[in-house]
Amino acid sequence: MTEANETSSTPRPTIFVLFGATGDLAKRMVLPAFYELANSGLLPQQWRLIGNGRGDVSHLDFRQHVHDVLSEFSSLGSDEQWEAFRERLYFAGGGFSSDDPGSLLDVISESREEMQGEQLVHYFAVPPSSFGELTKGLGEHDLAGDARVVFEKPFGTSAEAFHKLDKIVHSVLDESQAYRIDHFLGKEATQDLHVMRFANSLISGIWDAEHVESVQIDVPETLDVADRALFYDATGAILDMLVTHLFQVAAEVAMEPPASLDASDLQSAREEIISKFRTIEPSDVVLGQYDGYLETEGVKEGSRTETFVAAKLWIDSDRWKGVPFLLRTGKQLARSEQRVSLVLRSPQGPLGSLPAERNVLSFSLSGSGEVDLSLVVKEPGPELKLGVAEAKIPLANVNGGQPLSPYSRLIHDVLLGDRSLFTRPDGLEQVWKVSEKILSDPPAPLPYAPGSWGPEAADALVSPLRWLVGDGSPAAKEKSADTRKPATNEEKEES
Repeated sequence: MTEANETSSTPRPTIFVLFGATGDLAKRMVLPAFYELANSGLLPQQWRLIGNGRGDVSHLDFRQHVHDVLSEFSSLGSDEQWEAFRERLYFAGGGFSSDDPGSLLDVISESREEMQGEQLVHYFAVPPSSFGELTKGLGEHDLAGDARVVFEKPFGTSAEAFHKLDKIVHSVLDESQAYRIDHFLGKEATQDLHVMRFANSLISGIWDAEHVESVQIDVPETLDVADRALFYDATGAILDMLVTHLFQVAAEVAMEPPASLDASDLQSAREEIISKFRTIEPSDVVLGQYDGYLETEGVKEGSRTETFVAAKLWIDSDRWKGVPFLLRTGKQLARSEQRVSLVLRSPQGPLGSLPAERNVLSFSLSGSGEVDLSLVVKEPGPELKLGVAEAKIPLANVNGGQPLSPYSRLIHDVLLGDRSLFTRPDGLEQVWKVSEKILSDPPAPLPYAPGSWGPEAADALVSPLRWLVGDGSPAAKEKSADTRKPATNEEKEES
């Protein structure tokens, strides 16, 4: 039988157990992704998806639930596609714990009778507080074996919680069986960060402190937290976005060239650069909370949970010495965007002062991604006037491309045993060290108006630089409140 840590080019027959199958994450992300894989021909010929939850739900009722979910968050396609999918859906009720497996063992046993050489994949689409008990249950009920287990983010909620969970996981699973998901790593454009850098000398030649003045990783959102207020109020922007998505993207940008793009080399390069992240001081962070947040149902009275964070990160490596990494994200902001920008230094020469926008290489992480380049050029005309020209390369237009949504890509990688886009405990341990001070003694969140670009202190944090996404001026903040670009369906799903 193929071991859990072996990578294959095609997935083996698979029993996919979805814990929290009727919850919010499963309906918004996991079930639509699995359906996309089925309709793209990327699932094995033999597969079963078994939903697990506390309720006593029949197989037929679960299939109707999935139908309703896909109708809302995906596209059902043809009747033939749905019928082929629905017949492989099952539900195991009664919950699951180390003391009581509910009906899961029986449902898995029934599926195994119809399959040969199957692999078990467990997906924890549940709150992080449930990860430990579920993992113990897998070991207690002989469901670990050579299974692969997908852990949602965040993997722990503090350094102490991380170490406790990591100890439990490694008491049941080998590290090769653990897949800690961060869907920003599954984005097409995130992967292009290292592919374009290492495959193009024009880009690789400027990827260092000599040529780059600052790096910005900016993920503003127009959405509020209404649909997930209970989770968000217990988490906040630092845990939900900064120490997960933004830190991982920063590592993608900053890592040294790996020996190869194989899983072990790519992971090692990412974790090695994370070990060089400098601890963030409270003075290098601005937190905010949008006006009206406290009136949201599910938010605790007087909550100090931040809905906005801007941070200045320093990386103590020769390549990035003296280059600030400026990270920003927040809810109820003026526009939804997911962008990585390298602001290039002004070249020495005879032209003197250059336009403020000057030379920027940026990557949009939304959808299939886009690469944007702004260059200083001469404005057409009889006089020597400088202007800025922009070139855009939509990655969806690449010939032969078949882009997958981030969750579909990562679930497919789990089925194949490819761990290159998943996080490792050594890097996660360092992440908690980097964020220790701002988690244990965070500055008070500053109020900001919905539709603005957050607290004005975030502009002062990066001065004399400025945020490229949006304009930091108060006038622009007031204007943007009435002209906000709505979130796309993808951004709504990811929020």
